[in-house]
Amino acid sequence: MKKGVSFLVTVALMALASSLASASDPSPLQDTCVAIAEPENAVFVNGKFCKNPNLTKAEDFFYSGLDKPGNVSNPVGSAVTQVNVAQIAGLNTLGISAVRIDYAPYGQNPPHTHPRATEILTVLEGTLLVGFVTSNPENRLFTKVLNKGDVFVFPIGLIHFQFNIGHTNAVAIAGLSSQNPGVITIANAVFGSDPAINPDFLARAFQLDKNVVKNLQSRFWYDNN
Repeated sequence: MKKGVSFLVTVALMALASSLASASDPSPLQDTCVAIAEPENAVFVNGKFCKNPNLTKAEDFFYSGLDKPGNVSNPVGSAVTQVNVAQIAGLNTLGISAVRIDYAPYGQNPPHTHPRATEILTVLEGTLLVGFVTSNPENRLFTKVLNKGDVFVFPIGLIHFQFNIGHTNAVAIAGLSSQNPGVITIANAVFGSDPAINPDFLARAFQLDKNVVKNLQSRFWYDNN
């Protein structure tokens, strides 16, 4: 009887560990799976189709240009340079990607989420105020001022932001636990959706005057990615 209970406990723990391990992209089943365009009439796959491993080359795992600053002359004062499977085909099935984020003085990376990835951010230059908010019902805010060399983690799916509180430009680089993390900028999604969400609904949801909602919906919501 004790052996049976011990076996069930072991199985339960293994199942729990397996579910936790699957929080990021699935593990690869071969050494490389360089992404290629979908073959005509192909079935859907969760990711990209793989190049023949015999045709794989070093360039499939290479990207150049992350040393170049992004253009921060825009309404939010920031620019995100993405390095995911769209830029490095060899990232396919590897469950990782990176971004460079440039900030003008007082520029921000507005509140957003990554539906498929946890993010770990390192400040290379400048001073950033960063933070994230936990899920309902607590909606607890975790915030920190980061200086050069500081590191901060944004858990998967949670709304987070960065704000350059310094007088000079700032630069950060981040790793994300998905080959294609996705990004949902909150204001853009809510007030800049196509087609627009019914303003009566948004007015009640955000406890705003309907005319305020219409004004927000009429604006151009800049995408810094």
